[in-house]
Amino acid sequence: MRAEDVEDAVAVLVRALEPVPDGGWSAPAGPLEWSCRDTAVHVADDLFGYAAQVALAPSDDYPPFEIVVPDGVGTAGLLQVVATGGAMLAAAVLTAPPGVRGWHPFGDADAAGFAAMGVVEVLVHTHDITRTTAPGWTLPPEPCRDVLARLWPDVDAGDDPAGALLHHTGRASWRGVPAPVRWRWHGAPR
Repeated sequence: MRAEDVEDAVAVLVRALEPVPDGGWSAPAGPLEWSCRDTAVHVADDLFGYAAQVALAPSDDYPPFEIVVPDGVGTAGLLQVVATGGAMLAAAVLTAPPGVRGWHPFGDADAAGFAAMGVVEVLVHTHDITRTTAPGWTLPPEPCRDVLARLWPDVDAGDDPAGALLHHTGRASWRGVPAPVRWRWHGAPR
């Protein structure tokens, strides 16, 4: 996956969540125990963390930092933090030297793998948040198909890539199979 894919996914998130009022972030994000706010901060933290993995290429862990958004920050500020994380990951992917590998608990990934992981985080957590804030919102199919191809290459999503992505991230049954309790992607290059 490419830097543009990360930017496009973040744009999807921003469009979906801009209508959330400043006071609309405290409810749980769909089925998650996290609030909508905590889920958005988690997405930002992942994007910054993945950018660090691509930029620094550590071999054994993530750098010891965490994104913290002060209490009272509303919709515009939360979305700005997520967009900044997305821009950082996109820039890291765009400028990564060939062959770069960063540590991930599911296997060391290349820049394209971290881009795909970032896109998954953005998409599925936008889905989680919109279960509470905009229940009619649906995942766009093409980025779902693209991340499935990169991180779950053996999955034939057919005409339901969004359903397949939600299933493979433990959020929904798909083709009559209950959602898995434990799941993982495959970010390491093939």
